[in-house]
Amino acid sequence: MLTASDETSAGARSLRSILRHDLPASLVVFLIAIPLSLGIAAASGAPLIAGLVAAVVGGVVAGALGGSVLQVSGPAAGLTVVVAGLVDQFGWPATAAITCAAGLLQILLGVTRIGRWALSLSPAVVHGMLAGIGLTIAFQQLHVVLGGAAQSSLIKNIAELPGQIVGHHPPSVLIGLLTVALLLIWPRLPRAKAVPAPLVAVVVVTVAAAVLALPVERVQLPDDPLRSLIPPVLPAGGPVQIAVAVLTIALVASVESLLSAVAVDKLHRGPRADLDRELVGQGAANAISGLLGGMPVTGVIVRSSTNVAAGARSRAAAILHGVWIAIFVLAAGTLLESIPMAALAGVLLVTGVKLIQLAHIRTLRRHDELAVYLITGLGVAGFGLAEGVLAGLVVATGRVLHRLARATVTATEHEGVWTVRLRGSLVFLGVASLVRTLRSVPVGAPARIELGVDHLDHAAYEALQDWRRGHIARGGTVDLDDAAVQAALTTRTGRPASE
Repeated sequence: MLTASDETSAGARSLRSILRHDLPASLVVFLIAIPLSLGIAAASGAPLIAGLVAAVVGGVVAGALGGSVLQVSGPAAGLTVVVAGLVDQFGWPATAAITCAAGLLQILLGVTRIGRWALSLSPAVVHGMLAGIGLTIAFQQLHVVLGGAAQSSLIKNIAELPGQIVGHHPPSVLIGLLTVALLLIWPRLPRAKAVPAPLVAVVVVTVAAAVLALPVERVQLPDDPLRSLIPPVLPAGGPVQIAVAVLTIALVASVESLLSAVAVDKLHRGPRADLDRELVGQGAANAISGLLGGMPVTGVIVRSSTNVAAGARSRAAAILHGVWIAIFVLAAGTLLESIPMAALAGVLLVTGVKLIQLAHIRTLRRHDELAVYLITGLGVAGFGLAEGVLAGLVVATGRVLHRLARATVTATEHEGVWTVRLRGSLVFLGVASLVRTLRSVPVGAPARIELGVDHLDHAAYEALQDWRRGHIARGGTVDLDDAAVQAALTTRTGRPASE
């Protein structure tokens, strides 16, 4: 039993750890969160203040309630395309209401303890979804870097890119290219990783634009941020459309947050993430962010990995980073208004390209899942997130069924004895092929069954036994290892599937 002095000592150690480790880490994450939040809001067609609200709420609420101690939450590039589509369809106030409803749905999913099942989604579909989003963001922000405006779809962005290049705005191009160059060069410099590259890039180009008095579009924030928050309103539209929008935000935000939490666990040796609690924390953050007129919130691997690298030890780092953002916006928001929009576009351009990772492509190619990745990515980029993910899931499911249906069954004859070899997973989908091959064995011939399958379902078992009985009844012999059959039938619970 802890005494009062023990509790006081533990509290003092905790406070020292926060001051020594979490406070410095929170300042680093705060500095990288500002430009990313503004850039994501701009790319989504949301008010810039909505991105900052989401950053504050994600840090404080998800940081305090979530199940991943070192994960940092806020507006994420992965939802940019979704939010942009909802803003076009429903308007921003209704999108905020949809975000709030999606948060409540996430809480329900977490409470019912099915959050962990989101990890059952095929990695090829998840990485393909992120690649499609990255491709869309990159082409959108390329227009902004050139001094123009992003179009509503990837096809339009590609179609209008030649004209945008011809009629480019030189000052914006200069700012954008300088931002991209700094983002690529800074991490390669010795000991430069201590300061985040996005922060360096945005500060340098902002100072350069001010010194050179470049005529470029800059960030515009309301004079009174608290009074300018846009409250949510109920969306106007059919119930099916609204339900699909809520479900899309909830599922995409949940999957991205849970995958990020698992990835963060691999970066440190502290407590492992409670995925169901993480889903509840993310849901609470989205519900509150939506109520305040903020953007959707997810766990963000960029900020989270920065948090770990900066030495964070507890959830205090994520919470404090949200507090710093709120203080900065309320007390020094005019500094943000000197940032060129082309600089934020450059940050998002590089972020979008990084979502297309060659390492994932090589891994999926080795596992013969590249087709699922490409179909998902191109579907998301060309037709929309829901359509692309659905297409990826259909292809992934079809590949699984195809593999199950294509168990290898061969029959060969040697010195009058027929050998039937079974390989792979033999289930009901492969019964037709099994029966066809078994019937190729001549009536009355001696036969041997070599069972090399890792699973045999009841339908395949019945087909095999029916043929065995019939072949013996017609004067043939069948050599079959019944122990191997029972082993193939055994389920994970240790009980035969035929029981």
